[in-house]
Amino acid sequence: MSLEQSSITKILNQQRQFFATGKTKNIEFRIEQLKKLKKAVSNYQEKIAAAVKADLNRPKFEAYFELTFFTEINDAIKKLKSWAKPRRVSTPIEQFPAGAKIYPEPLGIVLIIGAWNYPFQLVISPLLGAIAAGNCGIIKPSEIAVNTSEVVADLITKTFDSNYIAAITGGVEISQQLLAEKFDYIFFTGGTKVGKIVMEAAAKNLTPVTLELGGKSPCIVDDNIQLEYTAKRITWGKFINAGQTCVAPDYLLVNKSVKSDLLEKIKQFIKEFYGENPADSPDYCRIINEKQFNRLNDFLQEGKIIIGGEINSKERYISPTIVDGINWDSAIMQSEIFGPILPVLEYENLDEAIAQINSRPQPLSLYFFSLNKQKQEQILRETSSGNVCINDTVVQFAVPSLPFGGVGNSGIGSYHGKASFDTFSHYKSVLKRGLWLDLNIRYAPYKNKVGLIKKIIFR
Repeated sequence: MSLEQSSITKILNQQRQFFATGKTKNIEFRIEQLKKLKKAVSNYQEKIAAAVKADLNRPKFEAYFELTFFTEINDAIKKLKSWAKPRRVSTPIEQFPAGAKIYPEPLGIVLIIGAWNYPFQLVISPLLGAIAAGNCGIIKPSEIAVNTSEVVADLITKTFDSNYIAAITGGVEISQQLLAEKFDYIFFTGGTKVGKIVMEAAAKNLTPVTLELGGKSPCIVDDNIQLEYTAKRITWGKFINAGQTCVAPDYLLVNKSVKSDLLEKIKQFIKEFYGENPADSPDYCRIINEKQFNRLNDFLQEGKIIIGGEINSKERYISPTIVDGINWDSAIMQSEIFGPILPVLEYENLDEAIAQINSRPQPLSLYFFSLNKQKQEQILRETSSGNVCINDTVVQFAVPSLPFGGVGNSGIGSYHGKASFDTFSHYKSVLKRGLWLDLNIRYAPYKNKVGLIKKIIFR
């Protein structure tokens, strides 16, 4: 539903009233809501696939990437009682007699703002964490993926009461109205530019945030590799969803000695995946809208196109493209590409490659292909990124036990699996002291007690 400001405020007030009843703190209630969400998504799977097909020309196989959170929701249903259980921690001897526990509790009313590239998953996956942690919430799917946005709103409206979970659709003005309200937490997925706007709005109310952003994720290729699998996995990770994946390899940084062979193999796999003409492939997506198409087309004006480069503005089609003759100052290297264009740079030694990466903002993902374990450890030790995947691309996103998030410009906070529960929870520290013993050392007068307190502190 698309609403006026007064209606948004009304929904928020209703959610605050419902949250105040304490019903969402009940673990069985949360599990029941997770099961309802799981059943609803299962029932809507064909509608979801059709919607992302309409928005991105996504093949049905890739449409089911939107539903990979099923592993997470099953895990949450199974483990929620354990996650929500207060955790006992030790207390120092000077606190005797005492016990200490940490209690996870819900934050309250949360706002989840999704992105258009995976328009279903990127609102529903954080939502399951918000539900598991016991919150009420509003989700705002991306208006750019209009068909999926409508499906999301319909699913949520028919599954939950709006005083518990609501979906609100609309453009930038609706997002601005939502951000003008006071939430207890904001979870945003999108670009860095809008992420800064979200963080600025949140700061006015001291609202904590998770920002899942992006950045230029490097794919470093060593000279000691398994060529066939390396090329295949890079090709797949880059060109699924026509490159419109936040963790897609943004550029190749290839050891000079294997560059030619690697590019030849990538060319071979592009043909194997999508045929002689990817425009005719039922498995190749399109760019989401004209604005994004024009932005990407500008990147094709420099460097040397060695693979692909075909475009069709009417269909918003850009073929899988490899661009050589690029340097670190080229326009394509100044911002996240977020499309099916893969620039190639080369290096001669790994220290040089690491230095180049470290001189730039920390990426969301970093990929390294090498059979050399010492070099793998060097990459892990000497670079910083939100996540790392060695000898594959993108698949780290689908491991629920790995918290997913960025660092620096690529994001704040993380989610997936228990990390989602943690993100939407406040961990309340509780100290409980006994009343059967009370040592006088802490009480005035302090005469002749300094030596004893020093012994306690500096023991």
